[in-house]
Amino acid sequence: MKSNKLKSIYQFLVYLGIFVLLNIVGSYVFTTFDLTEDKRFSITEPTKKLLSSLEDDVLIKVYLDGSLPAGIKRLQKSTIELLDGFQNHSSRIEYIVENPLGGSVEENNAAKKFLADQFIFPNNLMVKGAEENREILFYTYANLSYKGRNIPINLVAKDGGNLTDYDINNSINLLEYKFADAINKLASGIKPTIAFSRGHGELNDLQIQEFRNAMSAKYRVGFYDMDSTTHIDKNLNLLIIAKPTEPFPIQHKFQIDQYIMNGGKVIWLIDKLAVNLDSLLRSPMVIPQDYPLDVDDLLFQYGARVQSNLLMDLQCTQIELQIDAKGTRDKFDWFFHPVITPQSEHPIVKNLDGINLFFPSTIDTIRTKSAVKKTPLLTSTEATIIKRSPIELSFNILRQVPPSDRWNKGKKITGLLLEGIFDSEYTGRVTNEMNSILKRINQPFKAQSPQNKMMVVSDGDIIKNLIIPSNGGENKTLPLGFNKWSGYTFANENFLVNSIEYMLDESDLFAARGKEVKLRRLNTKKASEERGFWQILNILVPLFLLALFGIGFTMLRRRRYNTQ
Repeated sequence: MKSNKLKSIYQFLVYLGIFVLLNIVGSYVFTTFDLTEDKRFSITEPTKKLLSSLEDDVLIKVYLDGSLPAGIKRLQKSTIELLDGFQNHSSRIEYIVENPLGGSVEENNAAKKFLADQFIFPNNLMVKGAEENREILFYTYANLSYKGRNIPINLVAKDGGNLTDYDINNSINLLEYKFADAINKLASGIKPTIAFSRGHGELNDLQIQEFRNAMSAKYRVGFYDMDSTTHIDKNLNLLIIAKPTEPFPIQHKFQIDQYIMNGGKVIWLIDKLAVNLDSLLRSPMVIPQDYPLDVDDLLFQYGARVQSNLLMDLQCTQIELQIDAKGTRDKFDWFFHPVITPQSEHPIVKNLDGINLFFPSTIDTIRTKSAVKKTPLLTSTEATIIKRSPIELSFNILRQVPPSDRWNKGKKITGLLLEGIFDSEYTGRVTNEMNSILKRINQPFKAQSPQNKMMVVSDGDIIKNLIIPSNGGENKTLPLGFNKWSGYTFANENFLVNSIEYMLDESDLFAARGKEVKLRRLNTKKASEERGFWQILNILVPLFLLALFGIGFTMLRRRRYNTQ
């Protein structure tokens, strides 16, 4: 009996020692096991690498507290879980969750003004009550600070307070990428530089103001007048060519070509045909002409060709027209304004809402000498018609809609991502003038680019915001992607922002954007029908298992002591 007692004490000391040892090891070695199907608690390797490389503390203020709608509370919980995971991988992460509107009226007004100066704005949500409607004002932002630099990020993937479960789930999917991307930009210390080309009749400053505002927190955004320079600076990270309407002289084309050959990235937002609604309203019939851009040879060399045609798609937005002399107005489907619903799993467009295009053309892929990967990002539906130039265009098409069997041209590309090694259009064709320019800037001619990226979209208006004219005052702009006839804001801005972030992503952080937390909805009908069964099961099964354990433990104890 004494030996059994000593044996028990010995076993207890061994277990205690193992327990203490595991705690000591656990204080130095951290690991987690994510057993969820969608790996919602796992952090991608590029993000882990970024967190481990931080040289100073990152302070994160999460403005996501107070009286919040149910869906936003789920976003709040996911944000806290993510930041806890960040802290497990780096002691440099510190965060607090606060409600900027938790004080007096004066304090709240001061807080709103302070945050607005940092491009942080509240959401408004109208809640219907039994007696009256009330407005809920809340923030869905986080502000990150590192070494005296700040970046605000919007934690929801869609602006506005009326957010669906899909919007909330999409926002949760993007949390890791948004935080990691902001931390990376703060840690690098230098904002990447983006410039809009000038000199070819591109969109003016006011027409792209909304997009410039959206990019200004993370990037330096400016303009590049190609008439006043002989080359494009290598320090420019990305060039956007937004709806040019005038020819590109050969000097400008050579600048762009050598910029690409030296690793520069370009987004081409090209309208092939000169047509818009205003011209149709002024004239009963219009024959759109090709814009004389003269850039087909460059695009062809890089792997793309924008066709001289117009795409019609049954999935489109509406326009409003006057239908009689009394001024009566009505809305009609306008097939030349397609809504592109991304189907690709590419992280640029994954989980994006519809994108509204205006008189787009189709894009063909071209075989290239070097290896260039061509990824269609924006494609139409199957129900399409192609109108090839020359086109007689009028509103008569609304009276004589083509029969269903003619909408059979299939999916067509309107947005194409090119990735790989690009060949110069000017190999063997460098003139003396081109050579003298290269010598002046001490830059040799390059016939081939390093690994590079390029985007081609067959609609320049994708980046254009609407403008509200003001009599005598300053003109106002509407959100990018806002359709004035439907009152809906499409995902044009998100698509363009994602494209830029993907093209400039050197740390592979964009992989985090591919994470997907599945939205699992409760089957309320089935839950109601089987409610009694599951209640009984949850009560009886634990009692049965407890009784079974008690009986087994008693029998084992009796058997053990009877043998002694």
